[in-house]
Amino acid sequence: MSSQIRLPEEYKSLLSSKKDLSSVGSILSVKKHLHTVCAEAKCPNIGKCFKSGTATFLIMGSKCTRNCAFCAIDKNPKSPIDADESDEVIDAIKKMNLKYVVITSVTRDDIEDGGAEYFNLLSSRIKSEFPGIMVEILVPDFRQNIDNLRKINKNNIDVFNHNLETVKELYPKVRQKADYDFSLSMLKKAKSMGMTVKTGIMVGLGETEKEIEKLFEDISKAGAEILTIGQYFMPTKNHYQVRKYYLSKEFDALKEGAERAGIKNVVSGVFVRSSYNAFETYKGVKNDEQT
Repeated sequence: MSSQIRLPEEYKSLLSSKKDLSSVGSILSVKKHLHTVCAEAKCPNIGKCFKSGTATFLIMGSKCTRNCAFCAIDKNPKSPIDADESDEVIDAIKKMNLKYVVITSVTRDDIEDGGAEYFNLLSSRIKSEFPGIMVEILVPDFRQNIDNLRKINKNNIDVFNHNLETVKELYPKVRQKADYDFSLSMLKKAKSMGMTVKTGIMVGLGETEKEIEKLFEDISKAGAEILTIGQYFMPTKNHYQVRKYYLSKEFDALKEGAERAGIKNVVSGVFVRSSYNAFETYKGVKNDEQT
């Protein structure tokens, strides 16, 4: 596609929200061993979330072994996990006074279990040091070995999140080293282990209406209780090009379609990302369980 699509007028609030990093940004800026996906992946909600005292921590470094066409995170890690990283996560959680923390990571295919044990150990430490805190983990596919998922103790987390990102048909173009069917199997396995399961997708990559409907069906059958739907933005001109900008009314329709497919908690909107309003969405799940 030779020319870029014009950004809709209703998206323009993005320009102001990206600039305000507030006090949370100040806390994180002095951490030499700590990264956030908010900054590394150029999330459009960075200003809004930082201002409200929320951040998603990016562990196992800031460089990824994969090269997804949509992602802004740097590639090709060559170093071991930083020994000081977990200490800085703990210190940041304390200073930010978080009640709900999201832990995600780059994909580390160079680690034997893809980082599964590290996720579990850090989650366990967070739970131990901050009684009552809720922990959501947003994980990669752990080298596409389902046995690695068994290293995650469900008692150490409140939400298990693994993003499908897009429809199956676009994986060869957008997520060349990922596998749609395996990612679905991870969601199913996590559900069978008694976890609250969440996933997220982007739209605007060239997906069709029928492909999205099938995606919703697959997510529902996998047992996911939470789905986030947001607009894809090009991090740079060298990344995969946006095929369409969805309007707010179209995100409302997507939400309705996902709910018809049987997904109970759906957050859908232009700037929605996987950890957007994570605490509020989790509370919605708990409320559903009590009714």
